[in-house]
Amino acid sequence: MTFADLIEKKKQNQQLTEVEIDWLIKSYLKEDIADYQMASMLMAIWFNGMTEKETAALTKAYVESGITYDISDIQGFKADKHSTGGVGDKTTLVFAPLVASYGIKVCKLSGRGLGQTGGTIDKLESFPGWKSEISDNEFKKVINKVGMSLMSQNEGLVPADKKIYALRDVTGTVDSIPLIAASIMSKKLVIENDSLILDVKMGNGAFMKTLTEAENLAQAMIGIARQHNRQIAIMITDMNKPLGKAIGNALEVKEAWDSLNGKGPEDFNHLVATAVAITLVQAQLFDDFDIAYQSVCQKMQTGEAAHIFEEFVKAQHGNFSVIKNYDKHFAVANSLEIKAMSSGYVNFTNANQLGLLSMRLGAGRATKKDKIDFAAGIYLNADSGSRVNKGDTIMTLFTNKGIDPNWIDMAYQTFEISQKQTKTPVILKIIK
Repeated sequence: MTFADLIEKKKQNQQLTEVEIDWLIKSYLKEDIADYQMASMLMAIWFNGMTEKETAALTKAYVESGITYDISDIQGFKADKHSTGGVGDKTTLVFAPLVASYGIKVCKLSGRGLGQTGGTIDKLESFPGWKSEISDNEFKKVINKVGMSLMSQNEGLVPADKKIYALRDVTGTVDSIPLIAASIMSKKLVIENDSLILDVKMGNGAFMKTLTEAENLAQAMIGIARQHNRQIAIMITDMNKPLGKAIGNALEVKEAWDSLNGKGPEDFNHLVATAVAITLVQAQLFDDFDIAYQSVCQKMQTGEAAHIFEEFVKAQHGNFSVIKNYDKHFAVANSLEIKAMSSGYVNFTNANQLGLLSMRLGAGRATKKDKIDFAAGIYLNADSGSRVNKGDTIMTLFTNKGIDPNWIDMAYQTFEISQKQTKTPVILKIIK
């Protein structure tokens, strides 16, 4: 077997076998195949795509290139959830305690944010002392004790994907559906959970800009799950506007805590309750989705599952009291209110710009070395589609930096006010 044989097959749009793909990935990791050779393969994949079997084989090769997690000794149904990234997406912080409250174990690896997309690990580090880097044994201990645990992705996780992603980033092949799907799913398959919910974001604040692109990615990931005998469901959700009202780190944790206590924003509550209800049906705790959904909403209203979030944070050494005394611990030097210039219906149209603005306020990082200000961020005082009067506050910016006048221009570019009300659903499609 030679690289020349494989590139010729892919160039002619012939299917590579699992053995050939495994050899290709191992040879590239060992540097028997050069970057320029793999770049040509990636471009051939970009043009010709991959079959379901090829994509599953590539995912398998990624998984087997690094460490995996054995959670077979954790008793009960095990669930996971993943988002392709979005602005204001704190879903995991509410999804996991709610699922755990039904006796399901949530075993999850999470990542940090870069650019306009916030990471779950960054949000949780708003709690002083909270640890994401824990041992496998501690990970399982917390799951067995609390019902849920999140830890950061180990450096030894899917090294083949990391190396190939770095090459894709400089060769114009990032936007290949099979390569994206294999990258995402490989990080999910390193843990053998019984079910997986994927939230594929679509819109200007997401990687997938159109519904067609999002559907294609969803189908590719479902194909991988099918080949690996995993139970999966995918929600395609709107990311032209942020999810919920809070954008930042501690701000989003506070909103998650509020949602667990019956005080969350409507769009966010609906998305979370849907994801949890699907998981409950997958676990066969409910036969009917609507009944499961009503049960979840009831738990959110009563605050029945909130204590699990607190116990989880404490179990991983975090000081939970800072969120309960939010104003004391997350005060900022400067806040700036963005007012409506006219009366009408407000419509947030650019989640990406809001994410970038939040990053400039200090809530995100442009490079991996940047330090996050947990208190910085944006709060949307008005709901998308709601009626506002001239002079009403549309959003409030929070920062410990000196105020930059450019922020005001950026903020006004993220919404419009019209005389016609427009509302789009947060969940655009569910695929199982």
